Amino acid sequence: MRSKSIVVGIDGTPTSNAAVDWAAREARQRGSSLRIVHAFDWDWRESRFEVGSEYVDTARQQADGVIAAAAERVRSIAPEVGIQTFALIGHAVPRLLESSRTAQLLVLGSRGRGGFGGMLLGSTSQRLAIHAPCPVVVVGDQEPAADAPIAVGVDDSDNADLVLEAAFTTAAGHGRPITVVRAYPPVVPAWLTTDFPPTVDAPEQHAAELAHVEEQLAPWRAKFPEVPVEVTLSHDTPPAALVAASRNAQLIIVGSHGHGLLSGTLVGSTSLQLLHHAACPVLIARRLPD
Repeated sequence: MRSKSIVVGIDGTPTSNAAVDWAAREARQRGSSLRIVHAFDWDWRESRFEVGSEYVDTARQQADGVIAAAAERVRSIAPEVGIQTFALIGHAVPRLLESSRTAQLLVLGSRGRGGFGGMLLGSTSQRLAIHAPCPVVVVGDQEPAADAPIAVGVDDSDNADLVLEAAFTTAAGHGRPITVVRAYPPVVPAWLTTDFPPTVDAPEQHAAELAHVEEQLAPWRAKFPEVPVEVTLSHDTPPAALVAASRNAQLIIVGSHGHGLLSGTLVGSTSLQLLHHAACPVLIARRLPD
């Protein structure tokens, strides 16, 4: 049975703290409880250095400290939110996949303790964004404006309605407008012009694309008449258009896969590129299993 809990995976890093703050505010807005999960892996050190059981006791104490600090952050932001804390031995990816199996949302920092300093998305967050059984939010160290809109990328894939549902529900809950972003190829291909993106456009094509987006939006506008909506059409590639939109958004929402991929198997290349380069938190919308 699926709970109303939000799971936040932590490791005590700055982006982990940003994820905790974001998750606390979201849990308060949704009326959800929050599960704080920290997985610590000590087995390899135990076997290499033969330090005995003292090491795991020290690791457990450090993990408890990380958990306690995160819980205190939540209480300072949203004292009314119910909290459960879990310090689990093991690798972060399988532990968080298991913990998120019954969650409504998994929230992660974009980078952990490992990896290269220049990387914007850590391998653990990337693997969880790809494989988690629930929607995932990846939070970096950005501080988007509180009054910025919710941005959403829309294409013609089968999960377009799922993405729009997530966008309108989120925008209505937060009292924010929506910026709908759609990228489409120009009449003149890029390789036939010296301009990039091409400046040549056909009014008929623009009107047709806008009409198509408005057709997709119509049922959601009717269901959420209080949510202001602005549509942005772009000749950029989808990743470039979404990264640009993220610079002026407090959250950007995309689907877990697009054209050409088997349903539910991977995060599509567009969403993955956005995770690496977005200037605001990214929500990967995913249908919850029954």
